Formats: sequence, C-alpha cells, structure tokens
Amino acid sequence: MTVDPNAATQDFPSPDHRRPSAARYLVPALVAAVVAVALGAYGKVHDPAGTAFNLAGFSGTSAVKSWLGTAAFAFALVQIVSAFMVYGKLRGPSWAPALHRWSGRVAFLLAVPVAVHCLYALGYQTYSTRVLWHSFLGCFFFGAFSAKMLLLRVERLPGWLLPVVGGLAFAVLTLLWLTSALWFFRTVGVTT
Repeated sequence: MTVDPNAATQDFPSPDHRRPSAARYLVPALVAAVVAVALGAYGKVHDPAGTAFNLAGFSGTSAVKSWLGTAAFAFALVQIVSAFMVYGKLRGPSWAPALHRWSGRVAFLLAVPVAVHCLYALGYQTYSTRVLWHSFLGCFFFGAFSAKMLLLRVERLPGWLLPVVGGLAFAVLTLLWLTSALWFFRTVGVTT
C-alpha cells in the first residue's frame, strides 16, 4: 500500500479547512472601537465652530444635513433590499451585487459631510437625551462601518457575520436619521 504524503489526515486538517484565527475578527472590532472613540473624543474636546458649510438653495446647515442624511438613509434602504437579493432572500437582477456596492458607496459619501459638519460645528453634545444618543450613534456608526469594510476583505467568514454587521450599521444609521433628519422635519417642517 502506498501513502500519499500530501493527503490530509484525520488528525491534522488541511490548510483549506482550518478555522480562521480570532485575530481576523478582533482587528476589525478593534479598528471599529478606535474609530468610534476617536470621533467621540475629537467631538468632545474640539471647540465647536458653529457651522462648517452651507449649500446654496438651503435655508441653513440643519436643512442641508437633514436632506443629505435623508438621501443617505434612502440609499441605505437600497442597500438592505439589494443585500437580500445578493444573499438570495429576494429575487433580483444579475446586477444586484453592483447595486449593493454602489448604493453603499453613495450612502457613505452622503453621510460623510453630515458627520464632518456635526463633529466640527457642533461637537459631541450631551445637553438632551436625543442629542446624546445622536452623538453616540454617529460615532458608533462610523466604527461599525469601518468594521464592515474590513470584514469584506477577510476570507472564510461565517456566513452570518457580514449580514449581521451590515444590519447593525443599517440599524444605527436608521436611529441616526430618526434622531436628526426626521426630528428636524417634524420640528421645523419639511423645508430646504
């Protein structure tokens, strides 16, 4: 009987079947924590400037942020629907993965100026429960988003991990929208 020296044994799994090391998950989690804490710390120690930008055609920066945040939330909804298509939970077109990637990119690009304005112009505020939660969730969102982007590059992830982290990022963005744009529209009115 001949023995194949390259054959996998029962005692030692082949390299293709090894479990990923915990560091593959720990690094994105640590980066997420660092991003969230760094944003919160900057927002807390930074002396708020009052305003960072305004766009022509809008009544003020709160209106700009509310509309950009609403557009980001709308693209995040597209993200959720397209994720269900990518994972086979909904029937979708062959271009659903591209829709998922591009809607995520657009949502992120719309959220960044809002976050920059909030951190630079207002800082990390705690003067009311709504504002405290909004400040906390804003920092948490960018941490969760960072973790999701890093996890995309990790091989052999458990099938549930990326949808859970993506769902968490969506849930936090939804809460951000509820505590900012929706609050603004209900308090001030739907205005530009």
